[in-house]
Amino acid sequence: MPLSPMTYPDGHVGWRAHDHASVRAVLADDRFSIRPDLMHNPFGPGSPGDAPPSPPGAFTDHDPPEHTRYRSRLTGQFTVRRMRLLAERLEVITAAHLDELAAVGSPADLVEHFAVPVPGLMICELLGVPYERRAEFQQDAMVLTGGSGAEAGEAEAMFAAFGRLQRFMLEMVVAKRARATDDVLSDLVNADHDLSDDEMAAMGMALLGGGLDTTTNMLSLGALELMREPARVEAMLADPAAAVEELLRYISLTPATVRTALEDVEVGGVVVRKGDTVFVELASANRDPARYADPDVLDLARGAAGHLAFGHGVHQCIGQHLARIELKIAFPGLFTRFPRLRLAVPEDELPRRASLVIGGLERMPVAWD
Repeated sequence: MPLSPMTYPDGHVGWRAHDHASVRAVLADDRFSIRPDLMHNPFGPGSPGDAPPSPPGAFTDHDPPEHTRYRSRLTGQFTVRRMRLLAERLEVITAAHLDELAAVGSPADLVEHFAVPVPGLMICELLGVPYERRAEFQQDAMVLTGGSGAEAGEAEAMFAAFGRLQRFMLEMVVAKRARATDDVLSDLVNADHDLSDDEMAAMGMALLGGGLDTTTNMLSLGALELMREPARVEAMLADPAAAVEELLRYISLTPATVRTALEDVEVGGVVVRKGDTVFVELASANRDPARYADPDVLDLARGAAGHLAFGHGVHQCIGQHLARIELKIAFPGLFTRFPRLRLAVPEDELPRRASLVIGGLERMPVAWD
């Protein structure tokens, strides 16, 4: 059965999509909404209307035509030229942080000294954050994306960091109108469009939220998988592009997303009624045996064409090409510099993040010869 009934915490009987074909079908159909204010929350109490509408500009939580209006202004910013320049900067940033890791000495925390700062600096490059403001920007960004929000103090810290980042992004929008630099935010601000400053600041926040935490956790969890067997490192170094695609499929860092039917929709013979919420399981789709042979085996030569780690349809991750560049440079750089990299503690002692949405490691002590 392509869709299975699912009872949500508020009592709503909706659906879960879990095989590759049905997940693609739901994500590709604009009759399914991504808006948080329309959904039944699969993670805890929450019904339609409980969550406020997403602010203008937060394009990842809007449906077409609003989503189209915002995303179309950004799509042209991820040019071949810009990706080439960012790749060149990433080579420099990666080398510098590998030097820092070596200077700290074995053992050292791979999350603190590599997996966090490298993607953080790439987001700074993408948005054009001034060098003198990057430390505070990165600190607030990691507070915002690094916790589960389960504890009261943690939630307060996240809200405070979110407010500071909002103000900072709005300051950058104003500053780049007066003095543009070579970055996505400058190009967006100075283009011919009808977007308000608040909308552009929210778009910058969406890029930040989508590109920082995900890549940080892919670097740490991907390194963990590679360290399990020396043959995996050899396979990755032989073909980084294929290895990265398989790691993305196998780890499926964002395991699920949610959609709500705007009208009655048939998916694989099942009718989803208007107002029904569908829990869309990306991780399950990426392990679908009908799509991938031996799906629970990490085969770095597989290539993993068609995986859904970046989603599918109009909401497919806009920064996926940059993420791939980061991983294809960072993993070979790390294991070329430290070919005997290994965990410095038993794996069951690695502290895992408590997030319900994006998993990862709080710390990852590693050692090398």
